[in-house]
Amino acid sequence: MKRIYFLVILFLACPILVAQSVVDALRYSSESLHGTARYSSMSGAFGALGGDLSAIQINPAGSAVFLNSTAAVSLSLSDVKNETNYFNTANKTFNTDLSFNQAGMVFVFDTGNQDSAWRKFTLGLNFEMTNNFDDAFFASGQSTTSIDEYFLGYAQGVPLDLLQLQSGETISSLYRFLGETEGFGAQQAFLGYQSFIIDPVDFENPNNTSYVSNLAAGPKNQEYSKQTSGYNAKFTINLGTQINDNLFLGLNLNSHLIDYRESTFFFESNSNSQSLVNQIGFRNNLAVIGDGFSAQFGLITRATEFFRFGLTYDTPTWYAILEETNQAISTIRTKEGESITERIQPNIINIYEEYRLRSPGKLSASMAYLFGTNGLISVDYSYKDYSTMRFSPGDIAAFAQENTKIDDLFKGASTFKIGGEYRLNQLSLRGGFQFEESPYKNTETMDDLSGFSLGLGYNFGSFKVDLAYARTEQERKEQFFPNSAFTNATLVNTTENFFTLTTNFTF
Repeated sequence: MKRIYFLVILFLACPILVAQSVVDALRYSSESLHGTARYSSMSGAFGALGGDLSAIQINPAGSAVFLNSTAAVSLSLSDVKNETNYFNTANKTFNTDLSFNQAGMVFVFDTGNQDSAWRKFTLGLNFEMTNNFDDAFFASGQSTTSIDEYFLGYAQGVPLDLLQLQSGETISSLYRFLGETEGFGAQQAFLGYQSFIIDPVDFENPNNTSYVSNLAAGPKNQEYSKQTSGYNAKFTINLGTQINDNLFLGLNLNSHLIDYRESTFFFESNSNSQSLVNQIGFRNNLAVIGDGFSAQFGLITRATEFFRFGLTYDTPTWYAILEETNQAISTIRTKEGESITERIQPNIINIYEEYRLRSPGKLSASMAYLFGTNGLISVDYSYKDYSTMRFSPGDIAAFAQENTKIDDLFKGASTFKIGGEYRLNQLSLRGGFQFEESPYKNTETMDDLSGFSLGLGYNFGSFKVDLAYARTEQERKEQFFPNSAFTNATLVNTTENFFTLTTNFTF
């Protein structure tokens, strides 16, 4: 079958074939407890309080609570422990990362006119890391299923003629050709065929579309490692105002940035006598950059001298995302009693056409009680419907399928936060607790997140220093290759210990 025929038909019928999954949508729609030390030490329960740079990220009206212009810079140290369990084999991985977490300032403009309802206006500028992607874990165990299912799943239905090198073709040129015409799935079938993991049922028929594995049934020793780096950050321009003594209003215009890197390596070995392939090493690298926009509207009201209430609406975030991938695979096979090593390294970077993602909006309500100047207690509640995440353009079949999966897998999730502060002259003691429901309908895929926090601060007058410790824990199942016929997954329990140091300057 002439390859140019496939080029024309696939260009017309399938101009874009992508490999994005619901896992990507959730990754860029989630937020962690990052921010200033005071904010972190009270588990982020700041929606009705304000007066903190990170509190502005929760409720933009919080800037109008500031009495004086203020700047703050935060540095964070995260210590993450990942415990995996893969077919009853346990492993632990520890990761430590030091990061520049937050920086911003608020300018307060007092009207000076007590006869006017408009008491002051504020302008805030803030950078904050909403998610730190620096992480790694390792899983190993013995399975009766093989990664051959991954390659078979993509190969079935692909003509053999497309997977065989023609005169003058190289591994790199054919791999690139398949990516430009048939897309990601055909590239995976090509890697499986060229590495001898799979073979056609009919070698003599170039139109063959059925494939079988060269691995025999039996136990397989498997290892999987995953390393990620990068961040999701938010740049905010804030406008706030105080009306009379009891009402604070605010608006945030947010610019979002995604920088994500992922490298995975899967290794499988077996000693089954009927297997023609005894070792497989499969590496995948992913690089993602993206930008987005969102807005927030909030208010804080003093119901009494001691009670404050807050309300915030976060619009969805509209992202534009670009992805690049590269792959390599190696196998050791047996032929006539001799071991042969195959290394398939296309050395091609797949650059996918820009796609768009809409993350869910959020509605938050909060309440705080102030014990005069001695302390306070604050409670926040927020709701985010993860089933509203959407890939676009929606008329592309692959995106339409993922959007259907989002409807089937995800639900609305509530988050509860409670925090308190007690002041002893210039010293402040703080603590908090948070609970976040799983975004999945099936909590075996990802369990609820819970955590607590502690902290202290000292006020030197125009200069303040705050220190916080926060701990969160969550369990999830991580599938090695989402959206594939190979469904093996490991259980991952993640415990994060987070330390933050913030310096505040009043001017």
